[in-house]
Amino acid sequence: AVPAPEGPVIEAPVAETPVTETPVTETPVTETPVTETPVPEAPASGDPVAPASEARDPALPHDLSPMGMFLAADWVVKGVMIGLAVASVITWTILLAKMIELWAASRRAAGAARRIAAAPSLAQAAAATGTRADPVSRMIRSADAEYRRSAPALAEAGDHGVKERVESQLERIELAAGRRMARGTGVLATIGSTAPFVGLFGTVWGIMNSFIGISESQTTNLAVVAPGIAEALLATAIGLVAAIPAVVIYNVFARAVTGYRMRLGHAAAQVRQTLSRDLDFRGRSAAGV
Repeated sequence: AVPAPEGPVIEAPVAETPVTETPVTETPVTETPVTETPVPEAPASGDPVAPASEARDPALPHDLSPMGMFLAADWVVKGVMIGLAVASVITWTILLAKMIELWAASRRAAGAARRIAAAPSLAQAAAATGTRADPVSRMIRSADAEYRRSAPALAEAGDHGVKERVESQLERIELAAGRRMARGTGVLATIGSTAPFVGLFGTVWGIMNSFIGISESQTTNLAVVAPGIAEALLATAIGLVAAIPAVVIYNVFARAVTGYRMRLGHAAAQVRQTLSRDLDFRGRSAAGV
């Protein structure tokens, strides 16, 4: 046997295979920009909605309220509207004034009728009225004055003449009071009958101006024509607003004045009855009546 050589054992080096790392390529991420869609702004209150593709014409009116249409109207249409507004104010003023006048006159007439019904003679009724200026009080004083003036001739001429004279005076007082109470109602009748036609005149004038504007601008665009027509129709609306209350108030006052005249007629009948009773009992004392 061959003995192993002594000494260090040299190991053969092992060759290491190098590891190649493959680089990782990162793909860049492309961000897509977000496009914001603009939201159209809402039109201001009272402005007509204009198409998105068309700009608003600055010459067109923006305020279509009644006051705006009045300010933009022609001067003739403005004059018609102002006149109708004044007529409407007159109508409501007459309503307030005549209501107060009728209420006060009816109250005074009822009080005077109660006084003459409670008086035993015409002279006492005249004394109870004092210096009141209502129609019934003036009837009582007028009949009493005529009776006193005719008293010396009653024995020879009779009482027919004094009754006729008193009747004539009572009729004049009654007619004058009724005519005074009806004063102002004729204005209501005039406003009620003419206001619609005045408003129609303003409408015709305004529409005529609108057609003239169409011919000058050579366009039939509704946005151009509509404001002028609306201003013209506003005149008719104001005319109806003035006319309808005037007609209604006139009819109400016509009936009220008729009722007041009937009240005066009843009071005049009471005066005639008292006069007739005094004539029948003339020459006697009030205690013996």
